[in-house]
Amino acid sequence: MLNSYFPFLANTCSRIITILGLLVLLPSNAYAGAASGTGDLVEQGRRIYQEGILGSGKVLEGSRAGNVKLKGVQGACANCHKRSGMGSVEGDILIAPITGNDLFSPDKVQVTNMDPRSGKKFNQTHPAYTEESLAKAISTGMNNSGRKMLALMPHYHFDKLDMAALSAYLKQLSSVWSPGVDAETIHLATVITPEVEADRRKALLDTLQRSVNQKNGSTLTSLSKRGRHHMTSAAEMVLGTERKWDLHISELQGTPDTWGTQLEEKLKSQPVFALLSGVSNTTWEPVHSFCESNRIPCWFPSVALPVTNDSFYSLYFSRGVNLEADVLANRLMGTGKPKRVVQIRRNDPVSTEAAKRLGDSLAKAGIAMEDQVVNEGAAISPQSLGELTAEDAVVFWLRGNDWAELDKSSPPTVKSLYFSGELAGGQTIPETWRNSASLIYPYELPEKRQSNLTNFHAWHKMKKLPIVDEHLQAEAFFAVEFLTETLSEMLDNLYRDYLVERAESMLSRSESIKSEQQVRERQMRGKAGALIQQQSTSIYPRLGLGVGQHFASKGAYLVRYDKDGKLVAES
Repeated sequence: MLNSYFPFLANTCSRIITILGLLVLLPSNAYAGAASGTGDLVEQGRRIYQEGILGSGKVLEGSRAGNVKLKGVQGACANCHKRSGMGSVEGDILIAPITGNDLFSPDKVQVTNMDPRSGKKFNQTHPAYTEESLAKAISTGMNNSGRKMLALMPHYHFDKLDMAALSAYLKQLSSVWSPGVDAETIHLATVITPEVEADRRKALLDTLQRSVNQKNGSTLTSLSKRGRHHMTSAAEMVLGTERKWDLHISELQGTPDTWGTQLEEKLKSQPVFALLSGVSNTTWEPVHSFCESNRIPCWFPSVALPVTNDSFYSLYFSRGVNLEADVLANRLMGTGKPKRVVQIRRNDPVSTEAAKRLGDSLAKAGIAMEDQVVNEGAAISPQSLGELTAEDAVVFWLRGNDWAELDKSSPPTVKSLYFSGELAGGQTIPETWRNSASLIYPYELPEKRQSNLTNFHAWHKMKKLPIVDEHLQAEAFFAVEFLTETLSEMLDNLYRDYLVERAESMLSRSESIKSEQQVRERQMRGKAGALIQQQSTSIYPRLGLGVGQHFASKGAYLVRYDKDGKLVAES
């Protein structure tokens, strides 16, 4: 196998088109310090690379494909070579890495799995650049091997200070592993906020720890010379890039305003490469802010209220209750608008945010709103909801444990009733209300979901782990599986920015391949339901990301119960 691999690698490498560099950036304020010559060269280079701002404060300008002008954000390095500098794929064109090791280190063998559609295409080596040869390549479009670069590569003319700054930045870009990584181990953490129930906490940790233990049991490192249990790729085997995982548990205490400090202290004692999964019943904002400020990937936590503002390092399954509010707003603003919408909620951050988002949308459509807050400890029943009419719609932003009170009485006579599937936590609408109520449902419908989760259920059965919370455990299982696959394809290029970029490019392809494999396996075993169309291996209808997309599931169903008690989609 080893002897046959190296000529294969050489042949595939020779087919790769090397593009030295598109310089791409996001607009921002002028960098005054560099203009006076007192600014740090690396910081000035970062502004050129990421923001399209020269040391003088002027925007970057260039041209490509004849005389197509590029300016600022249109022509900055990070757009094509990415924040990590590890390159990207545009159609059939491979845009090569331009990190310090790839450009300036002739003694280092750099192998990058470039194409997310294929595990058999790698970057091509080239002579080491100098600052002078790099400037020439950027200005003339001729690389240091004497080959003309593609027309997609812009031409730029930098003065000496800007070229020195850009070179200084590129020399340190992704030149060493990110914190939390060493030659043998990748350190990861999972975060649990203090209000999470004990049974959910245990369900999450059991799934994560068993998954990590299984992964480590099949990992060959220089400290583990016993026989190998699996092989994910020839490149990974030859290069010896596998590492064991060390999972650290961060159980937060106290109020949310203290969580950031707690996480900072934990980070000082043990740097981590990424946060893996995690769970919260309330706000996640302090954890999100911690990840963004420390540039730590937050890898698919199970949260109902993810932060929806612009971010780079946080990846979520969906927009949670914000998604549900938008789906319901579309329904209520359609035909047959209610005269008034009454929202019933507890006074907690998740329900409050959901009610606010829905209220803001409906107010623009001229629909009257009423927000009723049920205090902690108070029972929820139709009699406590105030005066309702047949022209009203009622929305319950309540968790499943509140629904038991409603099941003791009949529903009010109103135009429509809606419950949140996200907050339900897998529980069903109270039986006495099923003929009257609809459920906002961000998950795949039950029959197809069970098909999606074939491997998840088989794994839990094999590990003798009970299914306590299918949604939470399935999300944790998926997070580990996808992280395993992504890190495998990253080889030895263990940079946090690159992890996020690989996730953006891999998720749709990965889900398509794995779901097809599950269907084929069921067909081979002759299992019922083998012909069910499947687009996912998670609890969601489908998952996919793109550049700058950090919410993997984009939509939700509105469902109701039929006469047989089966969930069916209304839309």
